[in-house]
Amino acid sequence: MPHYFDDDHRQQIEALRRRFTARTEWPTWLLLIGVYGAWFAVMLGSGWLGLGWSTALLIPLLVLWLSVQHELLHGHPTRSVALNKLLGYAPFAVWYPYTLYRDSHLLHHRDEDLTVPGIDPESRYLSAERWRGSSLLGRSLHWLNKTVLGRFILGAPLALLALAGEELDRLRRGDLQAWRMWLTHGALTVLMLVFIARCSVLPVWHYLLLISVPALSVAMIRSYYEHRPHERPEQRTVLNEAGWPWRWLFLNLNFHLVHHDLPKLAWYDLPEAYRMRRAQWVARSGGFVVQGYGQLWRRHGLKPIDSPEHPFH
Repeated sequence: MPHYFDDDHRQQIEALRRRFTARTEWPTWLLLIGVYGAWFAVMLGSGWLGLGWSTALLIPLLVLWLSVQHELLHGHPTRSVALNKLLGYAPFAVWYPYTLYRDSHLLHHRDEDLTVPGIDPESRYLSAERWRGSSLLGRSLHWLNKTVLGRFILGAPLALLALAGEELDRLRRGDLQAWRMWLTHGALTVLMLVFIARCSVLPVWHYLLLISVPALSVAMIRSYYEHRPHERPEQRTVLNEAGWPWRWLFLNLNFHLVHHDLPKLAWYDLPEAYRMRRAQWVARSGGFVVQGYGQLWRRHGLKPIDSPEHPFH
């Protein structure tokens, strides 16, 4: 429990953790069963659904799967790292092996390093040196990526290009962990694609390019403005008071400061933890509050939200 919580706040959070829901983790178990069952149901029923409806159902389902994987790496629904890895290793979203996502994301939770280029693996900012060395095209792409529309269109391709560069470098250097991870993930992905080709009407290329990439693009909206540079680490993380469709799709990670302060608190307890002490969370964030993703779109659909260059690193 964070040291800056007073005794009453600690007791409130502990009360959430003692509830039957938290002790049994039944919402997360139900969610896991639901996502697996829905994916196979859409695949096997795609002949009846048709290509269009199958695509429309699978894109949000893969976004939800990415959110479920996030819960697994934070210790839900079990405390077993190995079991959660087994539950979350299915390559439905294709591009990121579960262990790669898990390890980089846990590094991201070092709040004192949030947004710092080269240290925070999820930073969306460039160091002054790298910014000065960027080409005109590179700078233009980074500026576009600072708009909501640009993040939706460019965020996934840019992230995948960066991933390819980093991981190919690891493989070339003979990193055994990287080789084991990618061979395992690759084998499972091939098996999944064979299943898709044989048991559904979806072409493999369609699943890769028109389902998994758009799903990653939607997930990029969540991370569009989760963090900002600030001298105080606790004021770098947003509180996004989004509507229920987005909260469900992102499993309440819009209350991002609450998640960073209480990373072991399950997704279904985040809204109540926020409501109980909203004024304190807002004060702690330095007023870093967004009134939903619609507000971001209205203000920054075509206007960069800030500079790609980190202001003080």
